[in-house]
Amino acid sequence: MEESPPELRTYFKERGGILQIHVVKSGDTLWQISKTYGVPLNTIIESNEIPNPDNLVIGQTIVVPTKGQYHIIRPGETLYQISKLYNVTVGDIVNANGIKNPNQIPVGLRIYIPRKPRPTVDVLSYVDLNITGKNTVAEINKVGEHLTYLSIFSYIVNRDGTLKPLNDQQAINAAYENRIVPLMAITNIEGGTFNKELATHILSNEELQDKLLAEVIRIMKQKGYLGLDVDFEYVGRENREKYKQFLRKASNILKQNNYTLSVALAPKLSDAQTGTLYEGHDYKGIGEIADFVLLMTYEWGWSGGAPMAVSPIDQVRKVVEYALTVIPSNKVMMGIPLYGYDWTLPYVKGGQWARTLSPRRALQLATQYNATIKYDTKSEAPYFNYVDGNKKEHVVWFEDARSIQAKFNLVKDLKLRGFFYWVLGRDFPQNWLLVEENFNVRKRVKS
Repeated sequence: MEESPPELRTYFKERGGILQIHVVKSGDTLWQISKTYGVPLNTIIESNEIPNPDNLVIGQTIVVPTKGQYHIIRPGETLYQISKLYNVTVGDIVNANGIKNPNQIPVGLRIYIPRKPRPTVDVLSYVDLNITGKNTVAEINKVGEHLTYLSIFSYIVNRDGTLKPLNDQQAINAAYENRIVPLMAITNIEGGTFNKELATHILSNEELQDKLLAEVIRIMKQKGYLGLDVDFEYVGRENREKYKQFLRKASNILKQNNYTLSVALAPKLSDAQTGTLYEGHDYKGIGEIADFVLLMTYEWGWSGGAPMAVSPIDQVRKVVEYALTVIPSNKVMMGIPLYGYDWTLPYVKGGQWARTLSPRRALQLATQYNATIKYDTKSEAPYFNYVDGNKKEHVVWFEDARSIQAKFNLVKDLKLRGFFYWVLGRDFPQNWLLVEENFNVRKRVKS
């Protein structure tokens, strides 16, 4: 059996993980990869839902679905050294491999490194019924075992304090069938975008707030929601205190009915950060009111902006570390995107917007145009360039197994309550393989 490539061993060693993430290099085939790791070819193809099994892309990641890691004994190595390398005990290695004499291990022996204990976390995903449509239930069922919460997006607040109806009952039922907590998301969207004037109108009128919250409770009881997720964005500095007062009122009413309150927060680096998106979100104040918060740590690279990673890990870390100075870690959930963007170059501010695409579609494009996938180690994100049939140059930034693992490592390093996704409906099977390998997902709905 061939030893894992040096770059793969380094990846594991630096991150202390157990995942078999293979980065495709020139000349690689899935047959060779399956032989290297001793995993059936069909298992690799089916687990990754590989769109191009006969035509791999250089730089593409393959998650090899083993239940641990393998190590080839080198000259001079001891089991003690190996146990420290992988952060497992010598006893665990001995028992897992049936080793009779730990002091006499032949060079070249391939030993199995057992799985380390996994932390238990909450995992939430948004589902936008406009994206999933008739496939909503199927999308929930496909990944339901990996979710604690499902936030159904969204009930839009009207200026008279009522809510626009949502055809959400099937999604709620599917959540219960998968032991997922259904959350009712409300938003200040007007004219297709988050609207500060709408937020001001509601937050400045106690009667409208009372009417809104009464409507929320009525719908939650009628449909079976178990929590409220408030996603008011672009609230503005002038509404900072009023927003907290509204959330405090909502929290009190929800608690009387045994419901939870979660609040989505813009990705701030400090309390003094300027801008309409940020100034209305008081991390400390909202953190004290909410049962948990959702840090929207994505959209640095966005469809109307310059090409860059959607969720660069260096920026994500700064946001989360700031949040932890004012909010307890057991209330903090970090956002992760299940999508990327395809920009047409040259980028012109105010020009053509980038199109959204799933990681699976990104791989299909890389295959179609024979692109090489590169990896930016600062942002921990993959990207590639291609030229389309009209001679237009493009750059695609997306997520792969490496970028997701980097985010999971941050969740574990900072001991967060968990993480959440925007949004279901973008194919990314590798993500769910990595969830299973890294975490035990907490279920808060009894079977």
